[in-house]
Amino acid sequence: MLTELRKPEIFDLFVDIFTAPQKRNPEKIAAKVTREVASDLAELSKKLEGLHEPQEVAHFLMRCIFTMFAEDVGLLKERLFTEALETRWLQNPKTFKPEVAALWQAMNDGTTFGFYGRLLQFNGGLFAEAIAFDLTQDQLEGLLKAAKRDWQNVEPAIFGTLLERALDSKERSKLGAHYTPRSYVERLVRPVVMEPLRSQWDLVQGEVKQLLGDVETEPTAAQERKAIAALEEFLAKLQSQHILDPACGSGNFLYVTMDLIKQLESEVLRRLEDITGKVQLRLDITQVNPGQFLGIEINPRAAAIADLVIWIGYLQWHFKRFGNIPPVEPVLREYKNIECRDAVLAYDGKEEDIDPKTGKVRTRWGGRMMKHSVTGEMVPDPSDQIPIYLYINARPAQWKEADYIVSNDFVA
Repeated sequence: MLTELRKPEIFDLFVDIFTAPQKRNPEKIAAKVTREVASDLAELSKKLEGLHEPQEVAHFLMRCIFTMFAEDVGLLKERLFTEALETRWLQNPKTFKPEVAALWQAMNDGTTFGFYGRLLQFNGGLFAEAIAFDLTQDQLEGLLKAAKRDWQNVEPAIFGTLLERALDSKERSKLGAHYTPRSYVERLVRPVVMEPLRSQWDLVQGEVKQLLGDVETEPTAAQERKAIAALEEFLAKLQSQHILDPACGSGNFLYVTMDLIKQLESEVLRRLEDITGKVQLRLDITQVNPGQFLGIEINPRAAAIADLVIWIGYLQWHFKRFGNIPPVEPVLREYKNIECRDAVLAYDGKEEDIDPKTGKVRTRWGGRMMKHSVTGEMVPDPSDQIPIYLYINARPAQWKEADYIVSNDFVA
């Protein structure tokens, strides 16, 4: 065994364990990868600004993001996207726009793409409009840099926030700074959502243990059926729970909640495997899935990111449990669980509020801060003004029914 220490990778591991244990922390590694990915995308987004509408840029980059993720987890064949960047598109940038649009169309429809054969059908709305941009060689090199990152290890719990900042010129300077760590999100989600569910799970486990008896006692077929039925009933309950975040931003709270419920679902499935002796390969969409996680977000870019983040997290779970077995097609589904609207106010239309004295649109401060030229302190930026609107037939907004409400602003 001591001879193994001569291997650099083993020796380095021992050194890190005793001198820098956080260096091997999977959470820290995932956060580092996520920041690097977001930084690459921020650079590319900056280069595309001024050439295209911000919303179009955001959707284009999200199609690129999911394509890069899909090839890293094996949903696309033979690193299709990265190899095309390296061997074709960088050599001849004019081929990028038509060919990547054709790729996305094939992903949307589940049809053949060149000599790669038939692709999985993704659908789900992300590739419904396979709009691509002409990119320069420099921009393609930026995209290739992002594509070569390890997308399997992107941490969805912080990816949404970082991606939102990467695509927002006002927020980009905060990219490597503050975001809500997963542990903070869990401090709210665990007591509100998971503790009640786990209390119910404890009762079910007690019931199952009572039905099956001691290890030495062989349960009857009737007792086994009752135990399996109790587990199936709790599983169905998990798969019918709906969680709402009425101010979901880029979906971090919804993703963490889904991840924790998927962990509990896995425990139930493992218990079923123990009793039945059969692996519970439930590939269909009746398992805990993104459609159960509801969000409302007024910012269209953040709403689209939230949908993407939840799907990436869900597919990461799929491959953890099922290995290389592909998910049921279509891989993505358009649940419309993330709504882009005001969570407080519903209205039939809006118009700008005109000051009758000046004839100009009334405005208010938009929230951006700036460093004071004399004191150096952060103060409101007076140039950041947004219009004030009058809302036609204003009324309280209605929310979809949910079992739990979680949010960065409140939890109930």
